[in-house]
Amino acid sequence: MDASQRRLTKELAMLVTEPPTGVCVDMQSASSDLRCWHVYVEGAKGTLYEGEKFTLQFRFDDQYPFSSPEVMFTGNVPVHPHIYSNGHICLSILTDDWTPALSVQTVCLSILSMLSSCKEKIRPVDNNFYVNTCNASSKKTKWYFHDDTV
Repeated sequence: MDASQRRLTKELAMLVTEPPTGVCVDMQSASSDLRCWHVYVEGAKGTLYEGEKFTLQFRFDDQYPFSSPEVMFTGNVPVHPHIYSNGHICLSILTDDWTPALSVQTVCLSILSMLSSCKEKIRPVDNNFYVNTCNASSKKTKWYFHDDTV
């Protein structure tokens, strides 16, 4: 077992035994392929997404944790100013601000926080253009982060 697999095994165990509130990992997906997990998240109480359930797909390469996981929503994609209708998430810790000190848990918490702080359910202003021109892999996208105005 290489270092990446050891780290993923440790993180999976942590996510199963100490999941953040509203987060649950699909053990069947993770145990059949340690490099691709499905994680379920539920919108927090008192937010626009209260009671809504979403699925995040995490894909890890051989360089993890030195490279970020590829994370995207599948199925029911939340309507949010930083989430494209194809499931891609514009979140700096998934690209430029990634560090090996981060984990699947911290990514899930960041996404839940992003959902919880949303004031209006709208798609990104460039959603149609992005979805029609982007790479299938969100990790191969050059993101341009701008001030949060929503």
